[in-house]
Amino acid sequence: MTAERVDAVVVGAGVVGLAVARALAQAGREVLVLEREAAIGTGTSSRNSEVIHAGIYYPAGSLKARLCVQGKRALYAYAAERGIAHRRCGKLIVANTPSQLAGLPGIVAGAVANGVDDLEMLSRDAAREREPALECLGAVLSPSTGIVDSHALMLSLQGDLEADGGMVVCYSGVREIERQGDAWLIVSEDGTPLLARTLVNSAGLHACELAGRIAALPAGSVPTPRYAKGSYFTLAGRSPFQRLIYPAPEPDQHLAGLGVHLTVDLGGQAKFGPDVQWVDRADDLVVDPARGEGFYAAVRRYWPALPDGALQPGYAGLRPKISGPGKPAADFLIQGPAQHGLPGLVNLFGIESPGLTSCLAIGERVREMLAG
Repeated sequence: MTAERVDAVVVGAGVVGLAVARALAQAGREVLVLEREAAIGTGTSSRNSEVIHAGIYYPAGSLKARLCVQGKRALYAYAAERGIAHRRCGKLIVANTPSQLAGLPGIVAGAVANGVDDLEMLSRDAAREREPALECLGAVLSPSTGIVDSHALMLSLQGDLEADGGMVVCYSGVREIERQGDAWLIVSEDGTPLLARTLVNSAGLHACELAGRIAALPAGSVPTPRYAKGSYFTLAGRSPFQRLIYPAPEPDQHLAGLGVHLTVDLGGQAKFGPDVQWVDRADDLVVDPARGEGFYAAVRRYWPALPDGALQPGYAGLRPKISGPGKPAADFLIQGPAQHGLPGLVNLFGIESPGLTSCLAIGERVREMLAG
C-alpha cells in the first residue's frame, strides 16, 4: 500500500493534542490528528476538575510554572473571545493545622516567583467572611483561579484546526512508527501507512508506550509511565461554597496531588477529589465506594458540617505521571529534536495537571520547537 504524505501528524486528540495541532495549522502546516477512540477528549481531558490553575505550586522556572501562567492568561482570553463557558471564581487554600498555617507564606512567595502576584493572605475570620461554612486557621485567596467547560474548549480547538485545513481522524490508533528517509512512517492499527515530516506524540496516558515503539529513539529517552488514579465524589445537594476550596499541603508533602479539594462545575454541582491511588493499568477508572470514608474525613477538616450520606461516587481519572510514589512530582517533559536528536519529532511526556490550563502555551512551545 502506498503511503499518503502529510506535513504533520499529531497523535492524540485530547485538549493538549488539539491545541498543538491548532498551533501548527495556524502556522501554515498541513496537520492530521490521529485519535484511537471514537471521539476527541475521552481520556484524561474528560476526567479532571476543569480548573484553570493560577500557577502557584510549581517550582520556579519549571515548565509547569511557566506554561501554566502563560497558558492561564491565554485561556481566559481565548474563552472570552470564543464564548466558551468559564468563570473566574477564585480559590481558597486553607490551613487546618499549625504546620499548614506556617507554610502559607511560602506558598505565596513561591507563587510570586512564578509571576502570580495577586494572592492574598487571609486570617480565619477573613476567610470565613467570604465562605461562612469554612473552618480553618487561615487561608490564601487566589482570585485568578477559575473553571472552564473543557468539552466546549476542545470543540473550539478542533474547529480552529479544521478552519485552517487540519483534520481529526478517530478510530485511528497507531501500531508502528519508524524513520523512513526524511519522514516518519506511521502505520495505523488497520494497516494504513502515512508519511509525515513532523510527528508529535501527544498520546497522554499512552505517550510513553507509543514512544517505546520508535526504534530510532536513543536508549533512555523514554521515561517509565506511572498512573495515579484520582477518584471524585459528588455532593448531593447545594454547595455551601462559592469558591474552590483546596487544603494547604503539609511542608513535607510530595505533591502527587493537591489533596481532596472542592470544585464546582459551571452548573453549580460540587465535587470533591481527586485523591491519589497508584495503579498499574491505564484503564482503571472504577470508583470504589469504600474510598468515600476517607473523603468524609478529609473534607470535614475544612467543612465540618458535611452531612452523612451526602457524598456519592462520581468518576475517576488517571494522571499520566512519570514519577512514582514518594517522589517529587516531575515536571512536564517536552522532548524535541534538541533533546533526542531526531528531526521532526516531539514527545509530550507527563502532561498531567496543569495541562488543561497550559494547553495553548504548550501548543505554542511545540510550534516554536518545530519551526526550524
